[in-house]
Amino acid sequence: MIIYGLKTCDTCRKARKALPEATFVDVRDEGLPAETRAAALATFGDALVNTRSTTWRGLSAAERDAAPEALLSDHPTLMKRPLIALDESTLLLGWDAEVRSRLGL
Repeated sequence: MIIYGLKTCDTCRKARKALPEATFVDVRDEGLPAETRAAALATFGDALVNTRSTTWRGLSAAERDAAPEALLSDHPTLMKRPLIALDESTLLLGWDAEVRSRLGL
């Protein structure tokens, strides 16, 4: 299991604490692998872009109009967090009650 997120994100910290056996990847430092980004976009679409983030608010209107793939490639911190890869084909997004129940927590 891999958790993609930010080490400074409170929600990611909660996920890491609840899933101590998971590998954590800080997308600010290491980025989001292209194949994982593509799979997440195919699964979640535009919902993968966090339009409530500080990074989003700092973008110009022209930058906001870019495709989600380009936005996340250029600004990995725009990703809604955490993105949890259970295996190569199963991805979960966020840390709400539904995600926690799917994880058996």
